[in-house]
Amino acid sequence: MNTILGLDIGTEFVKAVLARPDKKGKLEVLGIGKAKQAEGSMFAGAVADIPAVVATCEEALSEAEKQSGVRANTTVVGIAGELVKGNTTTVNYTRKNSNKPISEAEMNEIIKKVQQKSGEVARKTVAIETGNDNVEVRLINSAIVSLTIDGYKISNPVGFKGSELSIQFYTAFAPMIHVAAIEKVCAELNLDLLTVAVEPFAVCRACLGDDLDTNLSAIVMDIGGGTTDVAVIEDGGVEGTKMFSIGGRSFTHQVAESLGLDAETAEEKKLAFDSGDLDDREKARVETALSRNLSVWFTGVEVALEDFGADGSLPRSVLLCGGGASLSLLQESLAISDWYKNLAFSRRPVIHLIDVADLPDYILPKDSGLDHSYATALGLLRVGVDTLAGAPEENKLRAKIAKLLQN
Repeated sequence: MNTILGLDIGTEFVKAVLARPDKKGKLEVLGIGKAKQAEGSMFAGAVADIPAVVATCEEALSEAEKQSGVRANTTVVGIAGELVKGNTTTVNYTRKNSNKPISEAEMNEIIKKVQQKSGEVARKTVAIETGNDNVEVRLINSAIVSLTIDGYKISNPVGFKGSELSIQFYTAFAPMIHVAAIEKVCAELNLDLLTVAVEPFAVCRACLGDDLDTNLSAIVMDIGGGTTDVAVIEDGGVEGTKMFSIGGRSFTHQVAESLGLDAETAEEKKLAFDSGDLDDREKARVETALSRNLSVWFTGVEVALEDFGADGSLPRSVLLCGGGASLSLLQESLAISDWYKNLAFSRRPVIHLIDVADLPDYILPKDSGLDHSYATALGLLRVGVDTLAGAPEENKLRAKIAKLLQN
């Protein structure tokens, strides 16, 4: 199989990871590249200046190609931003003939109906938020969360008999204007765009790996430069994704405003705070500024998670990634503060910074420099493999109808 490029076009940095899938479903990382975005290139996680973004992507891509010795072609690009809507829809379906085994054709029809219904909801939501009733949205990702027949949870519906079918689907939609900008960037770079993936969904795929029977339950927080993307994984299925426009840059801007600094100097102070290179007086001033922004960020987290955990319990494991997750004060506050009290947690959440070496089904080069900030790019590679491979032959639900879920 040819190489795949995972292209994470972030607000602060572009990250490019080239990898080659093997026959066992593992991804061998061949080369990585990283380049800093120019101010104004991105807005709230979306492309704002196509030529500037193309130039930055070219820089990151060249570095990855030089390191790997191969040329990128097939590409998966991430998409983020508050107007990207990822939700789980529950469909209760009464079958006319309960004695007739469920066929793949029947499942296909159900999936199409769910995607259509979810698209209408996403379109209305984006129209309200933008004030544009004519906004167009496109299906980006969809996946199955759970399925029951006559109250019994099963892994594969095909061949089963029963009357009441209940399916939970995760679907994600993005405004066409955002998708078109990504397509234009790839065209300018002469890249073959395989698919666009919602970034928190991609991180979930990195965490879940190639194991169709995984029972992982966790909350993923991808804290980038311009946005924070939140996803909930329940029993190996992506339950939903939410995004809000507070990321690492907002912390920098708060430091700049509080201390009367320019953005570049404020970023240096923020990094120096984490490395312990500030005197006590300056450290206290920076900490006050960061804490002020942190309280606003926690409000965003609470709003993002308030619709989850309807059964009374959110997953306790919280997995952090993205460059903004490097902020030690953020990690500490998540670990020890009471931010979770108004949410559906049974006990205090346990906070982990994602270690890419622990992600399943990746072969990483020694001393690659890959850290938690590359989790999204690695997840994009996994989405690429899913898309290229279609449905494996195993007799499992997620494998059996994965092909049907591809847009």
